[in-house]
Amino acid sequence: MTSAASLCIVEPVQAEADRFTSAGTWERAGAAWTSEQKKRLICCRVFAETHDVRTFVFSTEEGLPISFEPGQFITVSAEIKGQPVTRCYTISSPPTRPYTLSITVKRVPGGAMSNWLHDSLKPGGVLQAHGPSGVFTPTSHPAAKSLYLSAGSGVTPLMSMTRASIDLGLDRDIVFVHSSRTPEDIIFRDELRRLAAESSRLEVIHVCEAVGNEPDWKGPVGRLSLELLLQRVPDFKEREVFTCGPAGYMNAAKDILRRGGHDPSRYHQESFDIGAAEVERDARQAAATSNPVAAERRQTYTVRLARSSSTFTIDDSQTVLAAAKQAGVAVASSCSQGICGTCKTRLIEGTVDMRHNGGIRQREIDKGMRLLCCSRATSDLVLDL
Repeated sequence: MTSAASLCIVEPVQAEADRFTSAGTWERAGAAWTSEQKKRLICCRVFAETHDVRTFVFSTEEGLPISFEPGQFITVSAEIKGQPVTRCYTISSPPTRPYTLSITVKRVPGGAMSNWLHDSLKPGGVLQAHGPSGVFTPTSHPAAKSLYLSAGSGVTPLMSMTRASIDLGLDRDIVFVHSSRTPEDIIFRDELRRLAAESSRLEVIHVCEAVGNEPDWKGPVGRLSLELLLQRVPDFKEREVFTCGPAGYMNAAKDILRRGGHDPSRYHQESFDIGAAEVERDARQAAATSNPVAAERRQTYTVRLARSSSTFTIDDSQTVLAAAKQAGVAVASSCSQGICGTCKTRLIEGTVDMRHNGGIRQREIDKGMRLLCCSRATSDLVLDL
C-alpha cells in the first residue's frame, strides 16, 4: 500500500519544440528590455576568438537579467572621434544565461565601431545599447530539423541558437555548416567541437577556402556548394534553413538551395547591409526630387506629437522618420531600413504604409507600434512622442 505522504505528482514538462520556439520562454528570462529602450551596458570580459575576432561580454548597469530570443541583435552606439556611431550586432550568447550578454565582433578594415571596440573597450567600459530586436529566431520559424549556414562572423546568431538548444538539453536535429577562409579563422572552433561531442544530433561541418597554416586539415576545402550539401546533408530539402554571413555568401547559399530543390519559404537569412539600403534610399529620394510632375501629385499630411503637441508636415514620398528629422524632432534610430527596431513608436491616430524587414513583430503591430523609418503616411498622424 502506498501512503498519501509518498505520492509524488509530476507536472508534465512543456514540449521540447514549445520551449525553444515560444517567445514567452525568453520573455520570462528577465525584465523586458525593448528595442526602443536604451541601456548602459558594462563590459565584464573581453577575449579573443581568432586573430581578428573578439567577444565582448556585458552585464546591465542594474545587474538585472536580460531577456532576448536566440538569434536576435542589439543596436550599440558610442562616440568615436567626436562623432556618434551606431551599429547592429547579433547576440552570440544564449538567453539561457541571462545575467550576461555577449557580442562577437570581427575587426573590419576602416570599420569605425569594430576598430573602436577592439582597440578601446576594456572590462569596466560602458556601451550604450538599444534592446534586443529581430525575427531571425527559432520562435519565428519553428522546425524539427534545421540547417544552419554561416560564413565568417555570421556564425554569431546561429551560435546563440545552438548554445540555447544544448543548454536546455533539447537534443535538436541541427546540421551546422560554417565557412571560413582558413582553419585558423574558424570562430568558436573548439566550442563547436565540444558541443557536437555532447549532442548526438548536432553535426558541425567546417568548410575552409584554403588550409592556411594547417596542411593536415581534414575538412572540406573550397566553398559551400550543392555537391557538398548533397554529400554531407542529403536531407537538406527537409530542413528549415537559417543563413547569416556576407551578402555574396547568402546570395550564393540561396541559389545553391534553389538549384537543389529546397522550398524557398523555409529559407531565412539575417543581414545588416545598411550601406546598400542607404544608397537605394538616396537614389529614390533623388528621383522623387527631380520629378516636378510627381512633386505636384504628392499628398501632404500633418503629424502631431502627442507629448509636446508640436506638429510638422509630411508628404507621401517621405518616411515618417525622415520628415521628423527634417523638422528637427529627435527620434532614436539606427539602420533606417526596418531591421533594428530602434525607431519603433506607437501610432495613436492615423494610418501609414509600413514595409519593414523584420524589425517589428505582428503582436507589436497589433498594439499600434510602427517603425518610423519604413512607414509612409497615408493620413494625418498622431505619434506617441
